[in-house]
Amino acid sequence: MSESILYLVATPIGNLGDLSPRAREVLSAVDFIAAEDTRVTQKLLTACGLPHKPLVSYYEHNRRARGEVVLARLLAGESCALVTDAGTPAVSDPGEDLVALCAANNVPVVPIPGCCAAVCALAASGLPTGRWCFEGFLSVNKKARREHLDALADEKRTMIFYEAPHKLCATLRDLAEAFGGDRRISLSRELTKLHEETRRCTLAEAAAYYEENAPRGEFVLIVEGAPDQPASEADEQDRLAAAADAVRRRMADGLTQKDAVKAVSAETGVKKNALYRYVLEAEDG
Repeated sequence: MSESILYLVATPIGNLGDLSPRAREVLSAVDFIAAEDTRVTQKLLTACGLPHKPLVSYYEHNRRARGEVVLARLLAGESCALVTDAGTPAVSDPGEDLVALCAANNVPVVPIPGCCAAVCALAASGLPTGRWCFEGFLSVNKKARREHLDALADEKRTMIFYEAPHKLCATLRDLAEAFGGDRRISLSRELTKLHEETRRCTLAEAAAYYEENAPRGEFVLIVEGAPDQPASEADEQDRLAAAADAVRRRMADGLTQKDAVKAVSAETGVKKNALYRYVLEAEDG
């Protein structure tokens, strides 16, 4: 495989059986592999019976200099597979810089799908999955951490965080303080591994549990979004007044009052009976 292509190859997050046939094919065919930890990747290749390839380390502390090295080899016509120790590269990972570098230099980037701890934990959480946001690791800097959580105070989407075991208790306390102890959370650890576990509870319950039971393994935290705030009486009156104006415009265009109310209710979500009463009362007034 001697094309100038960067392949983003997702690797198992635990169970080696999750390495896809396509990922095996790409890892066997590329000219070299850029790896977060070359020792971990070497073990993966050996365990999966794949041919050993030239390995280049690419991680947080060398990504700028090493990114230029990888790019130069790609521009020279070689193909490269980017991998992390586990999961999908370039997601909450320095690989995003290499992807941006390739994009800026018109080097094709091809994702090879596979495991992603965030998506696996979300699917198993029992919390809403229609709309969600990935927040990654919270900063260890207290000020930055507080600003991050403050910015999420009104976030209605389900939120996904990563956390290391030695920081989990502090993070759970901070989340409970920011969002309230009764907010629901799902905590997944050791996904696809022997001791895989998903715990579903409230933030207060999670904080209390892990104060008594030492956290082990890497965690994915799935936190329920903020509840919808009930509309105030003034807001409801404003909505009704605006909807009533729309009803009058439709009646001026020739619709009957009944049909106008029905149409506006369907468009705006204002309850039909409440709108009808409001229109009648406005006429009587």
